Amino acid sequence: MAHPSFLGSPAARASCLDLWKEKNDRLVRQAKVAQDSGLSPRRQQLVQDTLEGLRELLHTLHGLPAAVPVLPLELTVTCNFIILKVSLAQGFTEDQAQDIQRGLERVLETQEQLGPRLEQGIRKLWESVLHASSLLLELLPVLHHLAGLQAALWLSTDCLEDLTLLLQTLNGNQNGTSKDLLLLLKTWNPPALESDAPLTLQDARGLRDVLLTAFAYRQGLQELISGSLPRALSSLHEAASGLCPRPLLVQVYTALGSCLRKMGNPQRALLYLIAALKGGSSYGPPLLEASRLYRQLGDTAAELESLELLVKALSATHTSEVPQLIIEVELLLPQPDPASPLYCGTQSQAKHLLASRCLQMGRAEDAAEHYLDLLALLLDGSDPRFCPPPCPPGPCMPEVFLEAAAALIQAGRAQDALTVCEELLTRTSSLLPKISQLWGDARKGTKKLPSCPLWVSAVYLLQGWAWVQLRTPKEAISKFSRCLELLFWAIPEDKEQGTASKCEQGCRSDVALQQLRAAALISRGLEWAASGQDTKALQDFLLSVQMCPGNRDASFHLLQTLRRLDRRDEATAVCWRLQAQTQLPQEETTWSLPLYLEIYLSWIHSPDCETLLEEFQTSLLEPHDL
Repeated sequence: MAHPSFLGSPAARASCLDLWKEKNDRLVRQAKVAQDSGLSPRRQQLVQDTLEGLRELLHTLHGLPAAVPVLPLELTVTCNFIILKVSLAQGFTEDQAQDIQRGLERVLETQEQLGPRLEQGIRKLWESVLHASSLLLELLPVLHHLAGLQAALWLSTDCLEDLTLLLQTLNGNQNGTSKDLLLLLKTWNPPALESDAPLTLQDARGLRDVLLTAFAYRQGLQELISGSLPRALSSLHEAASGLCPRPLLVQVYTALGSCLRKMGNPQRALLYLIAALKGGSSYGPPLLEASRLYRQLGDTAAELESLELLVKALSATHTSEVPQLIIEVELLLPQPDPASPLYCGTQSQAKHLLASRCLQMGRAEDAAEHYLDLLALLLDGSDPRFCPPPCPPGPCMPEVFLEAAAALIQAGRAQDALTVCEELLTRTSSLLPKISQLWGDARKGTKKLPSCPLWVSAVYLLQGWAWVQLRTPKEAISKFSRCLELLFWAIPEDKEQGTASKCEQGCRSDVALQQLRAAALISRGLEWAASGQDTKALQDFLLSVQMCPGNRDASFHLLQTLRRLDRRDEATAVCWRLQAQTQLPQEETTWSLPLYLEIYLSWIHSPDCETLLEEFQTSLLEPHDL
């Protein structure tokens, strides 16, 4: 290239620098015009022209030998180019890391120090460059600018150790320098640019403010999830007071509401949630958090209303705001994790939450309608084939069917429940030939206890109770027997092996299997007893007690049957066992049952068990008092 020859004189160099600086400034102004053009073809064209112009200018400057007088402009163009590319891609890529490294190498070229330092990695490269900048003070402002981009890249990729060391170096690397990233960001004071410096899309101080808000928010959210509530509150307040765009402010206020709720301050939490709802169009997270708050306060009506609004909010289409042509806080934040209080899921997940809460709160009619809407939503245009686990957090598809059937039975709509059950059987029919093989693998210990067959057996259990509701005992007994046939292919998992299949978090399939067996036996026993066949009922109740020794409902129904058959001694023994169970301290369980099974167990529970138990004790003991 001919550049070195015509840049030989100071006058020629100054002339070319002025031309290149003018081009950079014109491109920056063009980008700002594009920003004000909204989402339009003209904006897109202006942005592309700006990007190409910056690329060409950078190519020209890279064609020159690295020189200190040119580097402030060259590195400014590099920063503008990176900022524009990151804003268009809505995130950093490897290309930007290479652009930053190339800029650092150009600085070291001026000091003839490049050689072996390339092999030491980007962190050592920064140490060398910042050491060299102490001798070249004119490069310091633009190097802080480039360091801001490196910091943003490292924050977005969770390279926090590298980021800490960089900030310590930028702050002077004094002995005893804090390792607190938030404090380091606060104390970082990039040098001010000269009035005649090349224009930038976003200067170092602007990047510092973005980094400070992004890190404070990230840290606050992590502390909130881990349970460090006072620290989370402090970090989130720091984020709210910083450079916080409106969509992010909604998230920060929601996180503050969640933090205050967990700290036992519901009134202040509610104020933040109201502010979040007023602050933007992203209503999902604050509405979900509001439902949790009202649930904690015991305000069922407000909780369900919040969930209904959440479903509507997630079903609405929102027009996204025009992204700024700078590095924004949101670009440095990870996607909401399902463990995060800001994760509100999809419309179907919100609908399921609403339906299940209605079912748990005894609003069976509402629950039934919500479940039918949910099934229509899930099945609309979906692949008719059924896919077994692994499934995402929350109940898997068969359990949604089972919960829907339970809600319909609870609402007195047994015929609709049968229809839902048949639909699930149709969708799981392809699994039936594999069931015996799956259970065989479980017995041999080669695989975890599968939850898939439990869905099928649970369908027959619910069908049986639907037929009970329709007063068709023959069909009911047939379905309970089919349920038991499927369940008795399995054996309870060996507790020493410690394996358990989970469909819902905290739900162990071996425990569910045990409870399903007991429920099916009790249900069939109740039907035998209702038809006057106490001997057959007795067999089922005895088996249910063996299957689930701690099940008080099984023991209670056994006691009633023994009493009807006038088997006094056996009834007395069962009665005393029941009495002893009531006096034992209740153990806290770390697992839960699927919702459909919890609802089902409530149907076979005797609400007056304690009163009747006292009557039985009195009647059984009377002959011995004579």
